[in-house]
Amino acid sequence: GAELGVERRFVPESCPRAVRPGDFVRYHYLGAFPDGTRFDSSYDRGSTFNVFVGKGQLIAGMDQALVGMCVNERRFVKIPPKLAYGTEGVPGVIPPNAVLHFDVLLIDLWNLEDEVQVQTYFKPEKCPRTVQVSDFVRYHYNGTFLDGTLFDSSHNRMRTYDTYVGIGWLIPGMDQGLLGMCVGEKRIITIPPFLAYGEDGDGKEIPGQASLVFDVVLLDLHNPKDGIAIENQLVPESCERRSQTGDFLRYHYNGTLLDGTLFDSSYSRNHTYDTYVGKGYVIAGMDEGLLGVCTGEKRRIIIPPHLGYGEEGRGKIPGSAVLVFDIHVVDFHNPSDSVSITVHYKPSNCTVLSKKGDYLKYHYNASLLDGTLLDSTHSLGKTYNIVLGSGQVVLGMDMGLQDMCVGERRTVVIPPHLGYGEDGVEGEVPGSAVLVFDIELLELVSGLPEGYMFVWNGEVSPNLFEEIDQNHDGEVLLEEFSEYIQTQVDTGKGKLAPGFDFEKIVRNMFTNQDRDGNGKVTAEEFKLKDQEAKEEHDEL
Repeated sequence: GAELGVERRFVPESCPRAVRPGDFVRYHYLGAFPDGTRFDSSYDRGSTFNVFVGKGQLIAGMDQALVGMCVNERRFVKIPPKLAYGTEGVPGVIPPNAVLHFDVLLIDLWNLEDEVQVQTYFKPEKCPRTVQVSDFVRYHYNGTFLDGTLFDSSHNRMRTYDTYVGIGWLIPGMDQGLLGMCVGEKRIITIPPFLAYGEDGDGKEIPGQASLVFDVVLLDLHNPKDGIAIENQLVPESCERRSQTGDFLRYHYNGTLLDGTLFDSSYSRNHTYDTYVGKGYVIAGMDEGLLGVCTGEKRRIIIPPHLGYGEEGRGKIPGSAVLVFDIHVVDFHNPSDSVSITVHYKPSNCTVLSKKGDYLKYHYNASLLDGTLLDSTHSLGKTYNIVLGSGQVVLGMDMGLQDMCVGERRTVVIPPHLGYGEDGVEGEVPGSAVLVFDIELLELVSGLPEGYMFVWNGEVSPNLFEEIDQNHDGEVLLEEFSEYIQTQVDTGKGKLAPGFDFEKIVRNMFTNQDRDGNGKVTAEEFKLKDQEAKEEHDEL
């Protein structure tokens, strides 16, 4: 009973630090006499006992008994009178020559010489940038006391903590502890109270003189002065043209946050994102990041929030989030673009060139700018046949087939406004797609002069109406007219516009002559095309 007695009733497995003289401690205790009568308890007051050790602020026995303790360690201490309150005791509380028993649980431990402690337990392989003073960060954390008691967690609120670093928006210890972190890094930051909430605590969950432990994972990092960052992942060897302001782009993308969280993808919708560049149709960072790209290029565009969705965010994108877009440019064009023609082969005897009205037979492979095959006459085993300039193909193809000779091979690139436009062809051609046609002209039948569906190869009979009116009743029916035209074509005296249906041509010619629409043509109604032109001229 004359000596100090210390019994270690619980010692934690991990004890990175033990009490030394000069340390400041926070602990709970129960104080009792040897017969079990309690004379004091910190638990009853709802507050730890906070004090420096080894500086005479405690009775001598407790000053000695606390040395070597670990946080969360529990000790049973027997203190003789000479190391407690001696022969005088404490009037009304501790009698003279009393032996005191204390059941002590150490909660906290720090020293005035302490600094912020940082322990990194995960660091990503790639760390292109670390937190610097004045950066803005978004991070999750669990906040505990040294004994492991949780006092706060951003995870529980399901919202990151977003703040500037190093400008006084955080407690000093956290300002220091976040410096040098990489996005994705996980670290434990231990902060002594004089770099946290000090003697008074925060007035809520954090008591005075409390050391704080933050388990932090950094999700996002940028600086208000940042511009966009571009990482080229694939640039095609052939890049004849790069995008400029005013161009219309079609591209695929995956959109993620800096920590890799996916928030959007055009691939999941199986549809490109189509937009003008440099005109404010997309966020400012994307407007800038899409300039100077080639068709087929893949690049990563990293966009700070002030060039993205700002402090408010949008949908799955949190406020103040840095955005990462991995894009693949499928094609682009400008509304002022015309058809582009590249001739690969032209025969030496190239004298007859295709013109409006000619009947053409040709083979083609049709693809998108990224090489995706859309259609091919070769796979069908037959040519594609049209009358040039008659609207049987898209306007760009009508333009691309002009001035071509038989045997010639060329590539025709058609912008969407001269192709299938914004709507495309459902299931076949995407909207706003640039089309590439590799063409070989196999046959050309010269057409008739513009406006004519039938011409004479020789002199026209002066008794034409009488020749057509075979029964000489003064009226020509469609059957008579059709039979006569067929005979002229068969005998080589006349020529029909090639590529059109015979019956439709003849019916159209007959209808033009049947001016009163009664199904019969009289001599008064019957006029040749050149006669009609003269009459119109005379009227003018």
